[in-house]
Amino acid sequence: MATAQGAANGAAAPELVAAVDLGSNSFHMLVARVDGGRLVVVDRMKDRVRLAAGIGPDGAITADAQRRALDSLERFGQRLRDMPVGAVRAIGTNSLRRAKNRLGFLPRAHAALGHPIDIVSGREEARLVYLGVAHSVADPVRDARRLVVDIGGGSTEIIIGESLRPLAVESLHMGCVSYTLRFFPDGRINGDAFQRAAIAARLEMEPHKKRFRSLGWERALGSSGTINAVEQVIVASGFGHVIDSRSLKRVRRAMIEAGDIGNLHLAGLAADRAEVFPGGVAILQGVLRSLRLSSIEAATGTIREGAILDLLGRRRHDDARDATVADLTQRWGVDPLQAARVERTARRMLGAVTDDWKLRDPELAKALAWAARCHEIGLMVGHPSYHKHGGYLLANADLPGFSRQDQALLSVLVRSHRRKLQPELFDTLPRRLGRSALRLAVLLRIAVRLHRGRSDRPLPPITLLARHRPQTRLRMSFPPDWLAAHPLTAADLEREQVYLQAVGVELQADDSLDEGASARSGSSATAAR
Repeated sequence: MATAQGAANGAAAPELVAAVDLGSNSFHMLVARVDGGRLVVVDRMKDRVRLAAGIGPDGAITADAQRRALDSLERFGQRLRDMPVGAVRAIGTNSLRRAKNRLGFLPRAHAALGHPIDIVSGREEARLVYLGVAHSVADPVRDARRLVVDIGGGSTEIIIGESLRPLAVESLHMGCVSYTLRFFPDGRINGDAFQRAAIAARLEMEPHKKRFRSLGWERALGSSGTINAVEQVIVASGFGHVIDSRSLKRVRRAMIEAGDIGNLHLAGLAADRAEVFPGGVAILQGVLRSLRLSSIEAATGTIREGAILDLLGRRRHDDARDATVADLTQRWGVDPLQAARVERTARRMLGAVTDDWKLRDPELAKALAWAARCHEIGLMVGHPSYHKHGGYLLANADLPGFSRQDQALLSVLVRSHRRKLQPELFDTLPRRLGRSALRLAVLLRIAVRLHRGRSDRPLPPITLLARHRPQTRLRMSFPPDWLAAHPLTAADLEREQVYLQAVGVELQADDSLDEGASARSGSSATAAR
């Protein structure tokens, strides 16, 4: 009734956003509304999928694990069905990062959920975890430095940050599922297995502990099902009131006394969490020992809140990826004036062909703009193959805010902006993205050629006529005699015709433009300058 009354009074409906976390142990869904800058949770769902346990010896997700995952995503998808594209952020973490058959699985997962799924790198996962935790806690000292630990099913993220800004992030190859399978494979719990697991965790921490300890922190926080479960067991079992080495030893002793995961009935421990609890506790012990932590607090913020907050930033023009690209171009000495020329022309060309080439997704426009800004990033390495250097740098750099798909698309566009096009590069992208990426590459290539002179002199009006059937086609019409007066550009476009024809794209360039017709031609015209 309150909603109906609000609608009758013309009140705006609250903004609903959602995050889906395809974790290595559990899948989670979080739906929230934005109320005065705060996130108010309106719905949650969780399924124990144990994707990490469903990766076989060949590195592929088994059929049974895929079915569990798809069943969960179909349930989530029913809840998210009516939410618009762009209001849901779905992220895959460690198990999907390492699954060898992920490219075959992702289209099915996308269809089940009804929204795209981004696989994020370990460091991007850590950044989102920190963002979620930072928004969930109130520190008595403004901008207090925090240590955040997140023990997931397949990886553990360690972050130090101030306010909303991470200062150091690492993602380590140890998780509660993988360590339980590795060190407690038959379900038996004993002191020797615990010792080996905790030492393995300390070995994972060894290359990073000095850097983290040197940065220091005022507050240590844990964000994960493991750390929250440990706190619940400690309090419910009367082992103490905080997570510290003493209370953890009591938890460990109680598990050894149980002797088997099947007999693990600790107060406060859910039955499904018991299956992966020993590995998680051993990792937590190793982390506390390596970082010399006296205690750690359980926090409510998670990667899901972080993903929602990151999504809201994108929707409100505060996209972390813009800052990443700005930092990259400055670090690698990109000429900002030339990058701006190419970006401006590429954007205008995209505006002219958006409908005909089916490039309406706003994320595609962002990708083209970032590629234009970064297309000369490889020049600092060497000129002859700078497009290859740039593509390699972007494929392998740490790019905060970018999912692996975002990063792969950016790398492919920069790698493909000059010289011979390699169709196999586009085959590495998700199937739904490959054709769009090729068309974006065409626009970037032409924009680069049109600005080869690196001059601020405006380009003439250019009419673009695009078609996508039976093949991708683009006709460029310049004012009469303009190409004749600019033989270098004419020769560049002729060469481009040959390169594009090899990948099934037909390019035609002529100087038959009727400027009056151009002004009347609507969406097929771009006034490139």
